[in-house]
Amino acid sequence: MNVSMITFNGSPEVGKEIRCKASLRFGLQAGIYTGDIQKAMKASDQLEVDGVMINDIPTFRVDHMPYGGVKESGTGREGIRYSVKEMTEMKFVMVNNN
Repeated sequence: MNVSMITFNGSPEVGKEIRCKASLRFGLQAGIYTGDIQKAMKASDQLEVDGVMINDIPTFRVDHMPYGGVKESGTGREGIRYSVKEMTEMKFVMVNNN
């Protein structure tokens, strides 16, 4: 299991920290907690992961979403529909506004 956490606290170095995270070998899912959805969406574009959960835990999963990982995470996608498209790089972004 690979777990990493980055806290930004309003830092102007967000892009630099995301690039550092992107250099990791693994990319299963990420969780972003913020009140600024625009920054979260920008970060989700930059993160090289299978799924980004905004304002929720990165272990969130339901059967109808793509799940599997990029880079050295996993061995493909789960679910028949997504297994067929395994050769593409998909990303699921979820926003919890509660």
